[in-house]
Amino acid sequence: MWASAAALALIIWRLAGTVRPVGLPGVVVRTCLALLLVGAVFLRFNTLNGLGPGTVLLILMAAVKLLETRTRRDQYIIVGGSLFLLLAACLDRQSLVRTPLYLLHTWLCCSALAVIAYAPERNQPPSPLQSGAGIFDSRAALRLGGRALLYALPLALVLFVFFPRLTGAFWALPRSAEALTGLSDTMSPGSISKLTSSYDIAFRVRFEGAPPPARERYWRGPVLHDFDGYTWRRRREPSYRQQAIESLGTAYRYRVSLEPTQQRWWFSLDTVDRAPDSKVFFAYDYELISAEPVSEITNYEAVSHTRTRSLEPLSKLARRTETALPPARNPRTLKLAEQMHGRVGSDAAYVDATLDYLRTGGFVYSLDPPLLGADSVDDFLFKSRDGFCGHYASAFVTLMRAAGVPARVVTGYLGGEWNPIGDYFVIRQSDAHSWAEVWLEGRGWTRVDPTAVVEPGRLDRGIMDLLPDAGSQSARLLRSSPWLARMLQRWDATNTWWNDHVLKFDYHSQLNLLSRLGFSPDLRTLGWAFVATLLVWLAWIAWQVGRSTPGARPDRLARAYARLCKKLAGVGLPRPAHQGPIAYADVVTERRPDLAQSVRALLTLYAELRYGAPATASRAAEVAGFERAVAHLSVRQAP
Repeated sequence: MWASAAALALIIWRLAGTVRPVGLPGVVVRTCLALLLVGAVFLRFNTLNGLGPGTVLLILMAAVKLLETRTRRDQYIIVGGSLFLLLAACLDRQSLVRTPLYLLHTWLCCSALAVIAYAPERNQPPSPLQSGAGIFDSRAALRLGGRALLYALPLALVLFVFFPRLTGAFWALPRSAEALTGLSDTMSPGSISKLTSSYDIAFRVRFEGAPPPARERYWRGPVLHDFDGYTWRRRREPSYRQQAIESLGTAYRYRVSLEPTQQRWWFSLDTVDRAPDSKVFFAYDYELISAEPVSEITNYEAVSHTRTRSLEPLSKLARRTETALPPARNPRTLKLAEQMHGRVGSDAAYVDATLDYLRTGGFVYSLDPPLLGADSVDDFLFKSRDGFCGHYASAFVTLMRAAGVPARVVTGYLGGEWNPIGDYFVIRQSDAHSWAEVWLEGRGWTRVDPTAVVEPGRLDRGIMDLLPDAGSQSARLLRSSPWLARMLQRWDATNTWWNDHVLKFDYHSQLNLLSRLGFSPDLRTLGWAFVATLLVWLAWIAWQVGRSTPGARPDRLARAYARLCKKLAGVGLPRPAHQGPIAYADVVTERRPDLAQSVRALLTLYAELRYGAPATASRAAEVAGFERAVAHLSVRQAP
């Protein structure tokens, strides 16, 4: 903000010096001012390198340059600087909502170039952008700038489609690690409720074929293993080997468009078959962990199954890890687990008994539960009995581990909102959810959602449908109006198309396009296609320029002479282009003696007016007389 304010102040200073007799700074003052601003940028960013510092520095230096802008060259530098600022904006963000602003910026820069190029010098006639009175015509400049952009549009499309795109992040710049709304690798009572009040989009999913039912749309994120009695945490390093599994049921193929989170995990439907990218690690707990934080919209394809079965037993190390509990914490929960497990004969029966306890124990689903103490599970199970998915998943896994049943907490998202315009699901932060996975012999890791026994509607409906007052005021307004909700879906579908087909148009997309057009998909074909279309565009531009360039308009005398020649050509006496008026008169006299007197007199008069003595005051009257004589001349076909 300080940089924008400083630049605006310098611009106002320059404008004041233009319209009023306000003194502009000299060389010494401008130099000191530039050095002061450079120092301010360095103090703010600790560097002059990078997108943020470089952009701020360019804004300030361009504003200082305005204070000494007097010549045409200075004006070109200012417009060039503004175009580089447009490039910086595109490197920062290329969202669809900014595109009209970028186009307007480009249009104004092109119009400014037209004004500079056509600005008349001293003792020169008015330019095409000025009226006869010398008044500047802004509409003419805008029309010229817009016409230039339209002429450049075909080349821009050719460059976009056919110019070979290098693989890798050629234009990548380091991004700031801004804190964005999303899941973290820890979960304490209250953490999920902060997400459920957010209407921001987490990711979008488009399925190939029929999607899974709502009760099976669990989107796996961070898996939490370590518990200190209050907070669950994800393990940074794998603690045991992944168990081999067998996928059962339907294989769901889908494409995910993940919003920036500055986190390393990618989300997948339940249990993904394999890592969708070479830069993503398929963890021992079936997480997808990226090598780099997700700092921009990321698209990937995956295949998942919602039902699996383990092909090998759980190792001793894994069992010890997934049954660990902090000592001397939540003692009442430990005692309850011992009593309940002693009354059943298997782990599966104990799971059912625990779910029945939550179902019939007077528990309430709410996003505004009371605060819990250090022994959070004891407080929840025996005092408040009021909570949301995080409370129930934490309590359930603690009860499982207390009875020696391996269990872990899984965080992610549940469900999703269908967008019928774009044919995809929108998963929002308000769909954040947590559930449990327990190890059952003969089945392996099995998903158990304890929240579903307390509030079964959560499996079929989003949190905003279940608890309409859960979201923000703006989210409630959007959902209360079908018209606004429909407009939001249309905008999201349009924005998704822009991200998928424009921003994410890469080398592989180019090759796929060439294949559909019937070309061989390789770099050589791309290069030749680009060269061919470039030559076609250049030829078209040359034709347009030649067609639109106005020729010298003939004067009154020349127009009258052309009408005379046209009349004579109509009676079979055409004049060759190389023939002068006197020679033409000799031909007419020889071929049509009946026209010799009248036509020769006119042609001789034209030769005198065009090539005779310098123009006098009476020349205008003589030209007018020649025009009248040509108009009254009557010629007929020879008998």
